[in-house]
Amino acid sequence: MGLATDPVDAVAEPVDVLLNLAPISPEDFTRLAGLVRDGGVVVSTTVWMPAPSDDEREVRGIDLYVRSDADQLAELVSRVDAGDLRVDVGERVSLDEVTDVHSRAAAGTLTGKVVVVVDSE
Repeated sequence: MGLATDPVDAVAEPVDVLLNLAPISPEDFTRLAGLVRDGGVVVSTTVWMPAPSDDEREVRGIDLYVRSDADQLAELVSRVDAGDLRVDVGERVSLDEVTDVHSRAAAGTLTGKVVVVVDSE
């Protein structure tokens, strides 16, 4: 997992909810889901990897997605333009590289925010 302490080793007792907000490998996600108590919930916000369920233990997997709000996005843009909000960009890629970005995200090796630069031609 790339962490100093593996969460599977660090958690001493089952948890009610596992909330995944970051790209990790499917194998690591399944291992982490094993920490959820019987009848608990696994929630994922990663669109490329569904939350694992375990029917035998009645552990539900829930995939949570966010609906974009044009007004909120416009407000964020104005804050960025004014210098009130800073977004740390890890890298910029061309549209041709998006497949690689998704692959790295699914593998859990993508770090930082990625800006996709679309050629105007």
